[in-house]
Amino acid sequence: MKICVYGAGAVGGHIAGRLAAAQAEVSLIARGQQLAAIRQHGLRVETRDGELVSHPAATDRPGDLGPQDIVIVAVKAPALPAIAEHIGSLLHHDSLVLFVVNGIPWWYFHSHGGDLDGTHLERLDPGRVLWDHVGPDRTVGAVAYTACSVTGPGVILAENPRNRLVLGRPDGRPDGRLDTLASLLNASGLEVTVTPKIRDAIWAKLLMNLIGGSLAVLSASPMKDVLDKPAVAGTAKAMATEGAAIAHSLGCDPGDPYEGLGKLAKSSHLQSIAQDLRAGRAMEIDAMFRVPLDLAERMQVPTPNLDLVIELATQRARAAGQYQDTRG
Repeated sequence: MKICVYGAGAVGGHIAGRLAAAQAEVSLIARGQQLAAIRQHGLRVETRDGELVSHPAATDRPGDLGPQDIVIVAVKAPALPAIAEHIGSLLHHDSLVLFVVNGIPWWYFHSHGGDLDGTHLERLDPGRVLWDHVGPDRTVGAVAYTACSVTGPGVILAENPRNRLVLGRPDGRPDGRLDTLASLLNASGLEVTVTPKIRDAIWAKLLMNLIGGSLAVLSASPMKDVLDKPAVAGTAKAMATEGAAIAHSLGCDPGDPYEGLGKLAKSSHLQSIAQDLRAGRAMEIDAMFRVPLDLAERMQVPTPNLDLVIELATQRARAAGQYQDTRG
């Protein structure tokens, strides 16, 4: 099974390193210093259990690799439309494409059922380029719980003692290829589960991102240094309640919304969206913040606390020149 990881940042590099450690046939799409370092010195993933060093085939020209059985896309949501055609060049008629992204994915309402089935999310897929070049029938949702960072060219630090990935098709059907991928990654030390209810997993993670991401953008601090303040903790709890209400209105069960809040309160890892702000990179404002609020408005779910905090976080991104509302 040929596997390509598109994106050699923290999450993509981590997954590629794990696959290489499991002796999978893996290639990697990278660029710039990251690409040069991987070609020259290999990919190094530092974990709590030791260092994984591998030499996957790495390129910045996706078309050179030929069709892949599975493509794992680990690129931030704002960059996806620009690479849709390049992802398409890696696909054959039966390829699977896993999108490891935070927030609501562009394919969310594909095979959703009910009145919203097939709804296109223009904020996330302007001009339907992902819909047309990749196709929702090929997509697989992927929710990552990994506190990773790039510490130098070609070097990924996986901080968590436990790293997890949840996979699932939008239509909920079983797929032997996902089971094979899960077996490879589990053997490497990355815990992978396959679920028939990927949207539940998306919302469970999203509740943490709605709170942790927005507050980290405003505070520039890890959540353990923010949620120990009673006033902030009270607002965060209200935000969790509102986020869970959006999920329930869409027929999803995100689990106990306060469990994720408790995990956030112990976290010393700066949320990825705040890292992006600090580094001057494009931020996942739409997927993590704006689209969930669009859905709340559509479903007539009141979200006063989320509205306030997310509007402030969005304005912070605008002021830094790192977000422009595509809907004006």
